Amino acid sequence: MKKILAYPLSVISYFFFFLTLVVFHGIQWVALKVGGYQAHKKSVDIFNFFLMRCLNILGTRFTVDNPYNIPTDQSCIFVANHQGIYDIPPIIWYMRKHHPKFVSKKELGKGVPGISFNLRHGGSALIDRKNPKQAVEEILRFSKYLNATNRSAVIFPEGTRSRTGKPKEFAKTGMQILFKKMPTALIVPITINNSWKLFEYGQFPLGIGVHIKLKVHEPIPANSNDPESLIALVERTITADIL
Repeated sequence: MKKILAYPLSVISYFFFFLTLVVFHGIQWVALKVGGYQAHKKSVDIFNFFLMRCLNILGTRFTVDNPYNIPTDQSCIFVANHQGIYDIPPIIWYMRKHHPKFVSKKELGKGVPGISFNLRHGGSALIDRKNPKQAVEEILRFSKYLNATNRSAVIFPEGTRSRTGKPKEFAKTGMQILFKKMPTALIVPITINNSWKLFEYGQFPLGIGVHIKLKVHEPIPANSNDPESLIALVERTITADIL
């Protein structure tokens, strides 16, 4: 019965999802051209708020457990496990005061209304996974940009999302560069649970009644230890709370 109900609700959710992508592609373009970075950033925040509302049609709920008063006047490096594309809107919305920018594969930089525009023009890093030299150079450029602006990075070190919720081994290179090149930043581990359940039936229908939970862990100064030790600590912290 639950899966049968998922079909019509998924149609409605997908309709509003793609409508939101198209509408906010245009809104972002206007905001960037007329109001520059701040206007564009505000449009991206609202865009992701509405993407979350599209999921509410499926009975999806979002809970963010963040007991920490994370300062907004310095860069953060948000490190999270990756369970699906819907990990991203709550991070953008709930961490919007920190100006989160993503380390993303270059393929997402084109072809997806709204999302690709933000990745290309919003300050994120687009890396070629098949070209390690390009990836390293791009993350180095990215770290300089974040240091200069006090904006924040978001990295999913698993690379590809887990389709069952079970954590994959963390890739280290991207984190190593960010931790070394952003010594004044705060590393903020985030554990994401249950977003994989939206795709328990595949791309269609979507799962219904999913409770997506984000747990924010205690921030760690990037200069508090060597990168290898910090990476091990961050990975243990995140994976220990995956349900």
